[in-house]
Amino acid sequence: MQKTLIGLGAILAMMTLAGCQTAQGLGRDVSTAGQVIQQESAQAM
Repeated sequence: MQKTLIGLGAILAMMTLAGCQTAQGLGRDVSTAGQVIQQESAQAM
């Protein structure tokens, strides 16, 4: 499970760096990443 989260985090980091060009875009990307991490952790419990 930990490897999955690390891989997911790496993918999200790459998407964030490639896809956001403004501070607002970065905020949306970080928010989406946080939601995904929360969903993954809830499923793990």
